Amino acid sequence: MNSAMKKDNLTVLSEFLHKRENIDPARVTPEASLEELKVDSLLLLELLFEFEDRLGVKMPQDIPRPKTVGDLLGIVDKVTAGNGV
Repeated sequence: MNSAMKKDNLTVLSEFLHKRENIDPARVTPEASLEELKVDSLLLLELLFEFEDRLGVKMPQDIPRPKTVGDLLGIVDKVTAGNGV
Protein backbone atom coordinates (compact mmCIF):
# COMPACT_ATOMS: atom_id res chain seq x y z
CA MET A 1 0.00 0.00 0.00
CA ASN A 2 1.45 3.40 -0.80
CA SER A 3 2.26 5.87 1.96
CA ALA A 4 -0.31 8.41 0.73
CA MET A 5 -3.09 5.88 1.38
CA LYS A 6 -1.74 5.16 4.86
CA LYS A 7 -1.64 8.88 5.64
CA ASP A 8 -5.22 9.26 4.45
CA ASN A 9 -6.35 6.43 6.73
CA LEU A 10 -4.37 7.91 9.61
CA THR A 11 -6.05 11.27 8.92
CA VAL A 12 -9.50 9.63 8.93
CA LEU A 13 -8.66 7.99 12.25
CA SER A 14 -7.26 11.12 13.90
CA GLU A 15 -10.16 13.29 12.70
CA PHE A 16 -12.70 10.75 13.95
CA LEU A 17 -11.06 10.50 17.39
CA HIS A 18 -10.77 14.28 17.61
CA LYS A 19 -14.43 14.77 16.72
CA ARG A 20 -15.76 11.97 18.94
CA GLU A 21 -13.40 12.03 21.93
CA ASN A 22 -11.60 15.39 21.57
CA ILE A 23 -8.27 13.56 21.26
CA ASP A 24 -5.41 15.73 20.00
CA PRO A 25 -4.65 14.55 16.43
CA ALA A 26 -0.92 14.89 17.21
CA ARG A 27 -1.30 11.96 19.65
CA VAL A 28 -2.71 9.68 16.92
CA THR A 29 0.50 8.15 15.58
CA PRO A 30 1.11 4.60 14.30
CA GLU A 31 2.97 3.83 17.55
CA ALA A 32 0.18 5.11 19.81
CA SER A 33 -1.60 2.53 21.94
CA LEU A 34 -5.37 2.38 21.36
CA GLU A 35 -5.76 1.90 25.12
CA GLU A 36 -3.86 5.15 25.81
CA LEU A 37 -6.18 6.89 23.34
CA LYS A 38 -9.15 5.49 25.28
CA VAL A 39 -10.36 3.40 22.33
CA ASP A 40 -12.53 0.70 23.91
CA SER A 41 -14.24 -2.13 22.03
CA LEU A 42 -17.34 -0.03 21.29
CA LEU A 43 -15.33 2.89 19.93
CA LEU A 44 -13.22 0.46 17.91
CA LEU A 45 -16.40 -0.86 16.28
CA GLU A 46 -17.49 2.67 15.48
CA LEU A 47 -14.07 3.32 13.93
CA LEU A 48 -14.37 0.21 11.76
CA PHE A 49 -17.81 1.36 10.60
CA GLU A 50 -16.32 4.78 9.80
CA PHE A 51 -13.66 3.12 7.63
CA GLU A 52 -16.33 1.01 5.93
CA ASP A 53 -18.31 4.14 5.07
CA ARG A 54 -15.30 6.17 3.96
CA LEU A 55 -13.54 3.43 1.99
CA GLY A 56 -16.52 1.46 0.71
CA VAL A 57 -15.27 -1.83 2.15
CA LYS A 58 -16.74 -4.45 4.47
CA MET A 59 -14.66 -5.04 7.57
CA PRO A 60 -14.67 -8.64 8.82
CA GLN A 61 -16.23 -9.16 12.24
CA ASP A 62 -13.50 -11.51 13.42
CA ILE A 63 -10.48 -9.25 13.12
CA PRO A 64 -7.71 -9.68 15.67
CA ARG A 65 -8.00 -6.88 18.25
CA PRO A 66 -5.46 -4.21 17.34
CA LYS A 67 -3.26 -2.85 20.13
CA THR A 68 -1.89 0.24 18.38
CA VAL A 69 -2.99 2.75 15.77
CA GLY A 70 -0.52 1.07 13.39
CA ASP A 71 -2.13 -2.35 13.98
CA LEU A 72 -5.55 -0.91 13.17
CA LEU A 73 -4.27 0.82 10.02
CA GLY A 74 -2.58 -2.43 8.96
CA ILE A 75 -5.92 -4.25 9.19
CA VAL A 76 -7.66 -1.49 7.23
CA ASP A 77 -4.90 -1.58 4.59
CA LYS A 78 -5.23 -5.36 4.16
CA VAL A 79 -9.02 -5.17 3.82
CA THR A 80 -8.89 -2.26 1.35
CA ALA A 81 -6.26 -4.11 -0.68
CA GLY A 82 -8.68 -7.04 -0.89
CA ASN A 83 -6.40 -9.40 1.01
CA GLY A 84 -8.63 -10.09 3.97
CA VAL A 85 -7.14 -10.02 7.46
